[in-house]
Amino acid sequence: MAMSSLFLISVLISLGTSIGIVQAGNPNYRDALAKSILFFQGQRSGKLPSGAAQQITWRSNSGLSDGQLAKVDLTGGYYDGGDNVKFNFPMAFTATMLSWGSLEYSKKMEPQLTNTRAAIRWSANYLLKCARATPDRLYVGIGDPDVDHKCWERPEDMDTVRTVYWISPSNPGSDVAGETAAALAAASMVFRRVDLKYSKLLLRTAKKVFQFAIQYRGAYSDSLGSAVCPFYCSYSGYKDELVWGAAWLLRATNDDFYFNFLKSLGAGDSPDIFSWDNKFAGAYVLLSRRAVLNNDKNFDSYKQQAEQFMCRILPNSPSSSTQYTKGGLIFKLPESNLQYVTSITFLLTTYSKYMSATKHRFNCGNLVVTSSTLRNIAKRQVDYILGVNPLNISYMVGYGPRYPKRIHHRGSSLPSLASHPKTIGCEAGFQPFFYSSNPNPNLLVGAVVGGPNQNDGFPDDRTDYSHSEPATYINGAIVGPLAYFANLN
Repeated sequence: MAMSSLFLISVLISLGTSIGIVQAGNPNYRDALAKSILFFQGQRSGKLPSGAAQQITWRSNSGLSDGQLAKVDLTGGYYDGGDNVKFNFPMAFTATMLSWGSLEYSKKMEPQLTNTRAAIRWSANYLLKCARATPDRLYVGIGDPDVDHKCWERPEDMDTVRTVYWISPSNPGSDVAGETAAALAAASMVFRRVDLKYSKLLLRTAKKVFQFAIQYRGAYSDSLGSAVCPFYCSYSGYKDELVWGAAWLLRATNDDFYFNFLKSLGAGDSPDIFSWDNKFAGAYVLLSRRAVLNNDKNFDSYKQQAEQFMCRILPNSPSSSTQYTKGGLIFKLPESNLQYVTSITFLLTTYSKYMSATKHRFNCGNLVVTSSTLRNIAKRQVDYILGVNPLNISYMVGYGPRYPKRIHHRGSSLPSLASHPKTIGCEAGFQPFFYSSNPNPNLLVGAVVGGPNQNDGFPDDRTDYSHSEPATYINGAIVGPLAYFANLN
């Protein structure tokens, strides 16, 4: 029997009898890794580079006036999903996860490391502008989401108001500021050996933004209201971003200030989820690194929290609070479930990596957990996304023989400027393009969509955004696991 078949059967047995057998596959992780990074070129806002630096050629310049309403330059960054709004909260989380993946798996990312750094720099450059343009302001979004969502038009044709949103001492946002600081701090480490001047600028700015988050506390949802809710409300509050931001600045600086600040915050939540909104689990795994790898007792409490999180994810754990579909996929929430799958999978592979280095193990009740326990569950999630599932469909566009063809994405679903130079207005894109049953004319290579429902079903319907829309934070989290499995013997 082939090794892949043996592995799959053992994993399915470990997941319990309620999960059905699916056909074994042999995913090409290196191909998936390259495509997952290429996706970010399709999400770029601003003036695009030429030649090999912009391989998704159906995209063109867009959002070139972003920031003008506030008399600042806020061009660049990423559109978060299939719309034309720049939401900094999820964008910063995406940048943090890309940077974390690069830091953990840089040796495994070749030859994609250069492209990964380019993806990180594209968002970091924008976040720097947002943090440095105006004293006592952090710009946190561009474009009125309510107006934007009434249109179906290419980013290149945008004629909606590009409203500028910011937080300030009188309108705080510790959550978005904490996440922005985390992103800049993490990115500073990525560029430390390749561009020291840029790295120092990133770290210096991260410190200032985090100080702003600490000094002026409050949720950005309260300050900005309908500009961010219900789209990217900070449902979990802002304490998790303060923990997350401090954890990243501690790793970047080794300054006791951040460790003492973490202690002053006290205990955090005990989550069974990790996402752009709730960062506690990610912070626990990040901080546990010192406890597991260096046996630093000061970080034991974070190691315990990280392992309690794992126990809530593992299917055979007595404290598990995680559902799995019959096909073996982690299922957390109906809308865009794969965002939670990719983020949790990142934590599984990363903690498995830490455990493997020191042969560490822990218990969930009577269940003994080793590094391979976490790795096997993580591999099952990645393989499912890449096509080893009941439908034999890859949820990454352009990967494998079958993948979503009608993704909820304006630029992908509308003809490119090259094929249709005439402007497509705000409402003109709905008919005949949005409601068409035809495949999208432009391939957004590497895009991971929201994914299947709890019954492993997937309609491939453009109008069904909760399952067919890609997002930067889904891809930002899968890059690390793909690099891990691409080079795992």
